[in-house]
Amino acid sequence: MPSNSSTTFTALALALVALAPGSLCAEVKPNPLFTDGAVLQRGQAVPVWGTARDGEKITVEFNTQKVSTTAANGVWSVNLKPLTAGGPFTMKITGDNTVTVNNLLIGEVWVCSGQSNMQWAFSKAHNAKEEGPKAAYPKIRMFTVPRKISVKPLTEAAGKWVECAPGTVGGFSAVGYFFARDLFLKQNIPVGMIHTSWGGTPAQAWTSLEGFGSAPELKGYADTANATLASYTALAAAYPTKLAEFQAAKHAWDETVGKAFNEATKAWSVARAAAKAAGQPLPLKPAPTSPAPQAPAISEGTSGSPTTLFNGMVAPIIPYAIKGTIWYQGESNAHQAKRYRTLFPAMIADWRAKWKQGDFPFLFVQIAPFSGQPPEIREAQLLTLSKSKNTAMTVTTDVGNAGDIHPNQKEPVGQRLALAARALAYDEKIEYSGPLYASMAAQGNKITISFTHTGGGLVAKDGELKGFTIAAANGKFVPAKAEIKGSTVVVTGEGVTEPKAVRYGWANVPDVNLYNKEGIPASPFRSDVD
Repeated sequence: MPSNSSTTFTALALALVALAPGSLCAEVKPNPLFTDGAVLQRGQAVPVWGTARDGEKITVEFNTQKVSTTAANGVWSVNLKPLTAGGPFTMKITGDNTVTVNNLLIGEVWVCSGQSNMQWAFSKAHNAKEEGPKAAYPKIRMFTVPRKISVKPLTEAAGKWVECAPGTVGGFSAVGYFFARDLFLKQNIPVGMIHTSWGGTPAQAWTSLEGFGSAPELKGYADTANATLASYTALAAAYPTKLAEFQAAKHAWDETVGKAFNEATKAWSVARAAAKAAGQPLPLKPAPTSPAPQAPAISEGTSGSPTTLFNGMVAPIIPYAIKGTIWYQGESNAHQAKRYRTLFPAMIADWRAKWKQGDFPFLFVQIAPFSGQPPEIREAQLLTLSKSKNTAMTVTTDVGNAGDIHPNQKEPVGQRLALAARALAYDEKIEYSGPLYASMAAQGNKITISFTHTGGGLVAKDGELKGFTIAAANGKFVPAKAEIKGSTVVVTGEGVTEPKAVRYGWANVPDVNLYNKEGIPASPFRSDVD
């Protein structure tokens, strides 16, 4: 967001140049994603793009492939045929000039995104001191998208690829690192992580204007984004005139009020020093007779405004070839959980539509226990699994912190996301989720609960099963006695003779211990979803 006239003017001028047909820059330049050290996605078409002079013939050479195109409107793009894992390789891009991109690897590329728990740096993880010296993985590469808001989709992110090493991993996403490490150790092929996250941000900021669609629940977001865009467009059109008016007014102010104020301030400084030395009362500091003119500004919204982060931090990395996305967010939408049931699946569909790479795996983290996070937001995330195909959810009931929204145990989160990736993205026949509620059947004074993802069987960790409540038709929930019976859980409650509903972990800070034998915790749920 512009903070002064020169910044605003520079940003606006650059934007106008970038949007103008036939950029003034004649040199061929690849997008910053295609710079030294990048990882390219294996096994699928790989778009490569950048900027150049209109009409300039561009040729991209990589391994045995040679593809040409002609730049139009200042941009160019080609597609490489599917690649095989390996490297390092060199890419040559030729137009009026030649650009050589070195040390390229071919492997698996994942986007890691969300808010503060994804942004949480490796250096602040609970075991960073022990794991940091081990983080020497030159075939894991990290690209961090700078935090930026925009009212319109941007085309470039000014980041760079960095090899994973003890000296470079500290500032990278802890969850992203642990996820990449486990994938690399399992597959032994290069892994590229594109990190784009911003603490304290809601999902609507990460969704494009088109992504809100026609859902009535999301209309307010679309209206806000349209209003911001219209205001920005009008202000941008008037900006050159307003800037000239400001500069003239500021010059006049500097020559009159400003000069007088400066002289008065100098005299005051001398008088103050003399009074202080003489032990006399200090004179009052002078003030200008009128305030200085304020520079015009153009607001692009905030990091919480609808579309601003999609435009500024997701659009610039599209259509870079990726395998999938890991996502840790929801805290900022916790108190609009019912709307999140629509918003989150819409955002997932939006990203997939924009990338045009099919229904790529979208793996997300269920919000960890915290005193300020209601159970409804975890439920909204759980319900997303049935609304969005090729998704998986990592449960974190055992690694939360009731007093801190940022639990520092990030390794289990990354590890569980990697399990989900191995199953969904790489077709390994492994259990990757904890038990998920499927159905319930009431008989007499008991409710029998069935689950998916029971794995090798259900277990109660560290003692008797806990965390269940049960209710009759009156809707009053009481603590339940729960027992594992094969692949089900049977619950009863004192005084509840005709139970109608059951809940598990239905609290801001769940006290629960249902797992499968693979050691993955069950998701909280309620059978009486409203």
